Amino acid sequence: MTIQQLQYVLSLEEERNFQRAADKCFVSQPNLTMQLKKLETEIDIQLFDRSKKPLVPTAAGEHFIQKARLILREIDELKQLVSDKKEDISGTFKVGIIPTLAPYLLPLFLPDFVRNYPDTRLEIQELKSSQIIDMLEKGTLDAGILSTPLSSKALREVPLFYEPFLAYLSPDSPLIEKNMISQEEIAHETLLLLSEGHCFRNQALNICGTTSLNQQSVHIESGSIEALKGLVNQGMGATLVPKLSVGESEQAQVVRFEKPQPVREISLVVHSSFPRERLIEVIRDGIQDSIPKKLIQAKKRKRIPWK
Repeated sequence: MTIQQLQYVLSLEEERNFQRAADKCFVSQPNLTMQLKKLETEIDIQLFDRSKKPLVPTAAGEHFIQKARLILREIDELKQLVSDKKEDISGTFKVGIIPTLAPYLLPLFLPDFVRNYPDTRLEIQELKSSQIIDMLEKGTLDAGILSTPLSSKALREVPLFYEPFLAYLSPDSPLIEKNMISQEEIAHETLLLLSEGHCFRNQALNICGTTSLNQQSVHIESGSIEALKGLVNQGMGATLVPKLSVGESEQAQVVRFEKPQPVREISLVVHSSFPRERLIEVIRDGIQDSIPKKLIQAKKRKRIPWK
């Protein structure tokens, strides 16, 4: 059994196709197939069911793949320690970020990061929290930027900032004239929500409760904060938005909540074994330098859970 064979197995598990897995490993398809057969003969286990398309692991193969992934992660960490990779931030890193944060934070943070660290490539994907957590635990993602806490022993959370929730109201709402509103007041509005699966939806319900959902004559859910804003502008109800999403032209339509102000904690999350400490610091500092400083303070704020 070789490291290379384990890498071939993981590529097959990800791609579910011999040719694509071979291309990913930069080897010929016959060579990859031969190495897989050689490994299966050695361990006397069939790892993949070749009769199905796409290719799927057998029950024994699933268990083997989990162990192989852990072994390769340990090997990668050992290599990085030997070569003192903790201070090296060059290379390609896969980063997941939740959709309710990506369009507002990335334009603030990325331009300076790209200029300051040209040897570091970030491959960024918009993903829901559950997807980010799953991929971090499996080792298929290097870092995530999402709402915390996660309560996962396998993951390390590095808090970045505390983003207030704001009420986004239609121009004819009686609440629009107030300087601040209570959670009870917004609960009596017709609340427009993001669709199921978004952590921001759960937080909105934790703030407002479910009373307003029963008032809707039309049930509306969306995957986009901007779409919800458009509906509110047409008098369809009210919604909650994160602070960074509010542009200058929208200031008149948002109202803050009374203290303690409800916020979502945004953190940089990595696997507990992630060795690139310097990269964590660079991303953290870059994000914190790109946002209003008052968002970094946690005092006198109420952190809203996302589950």
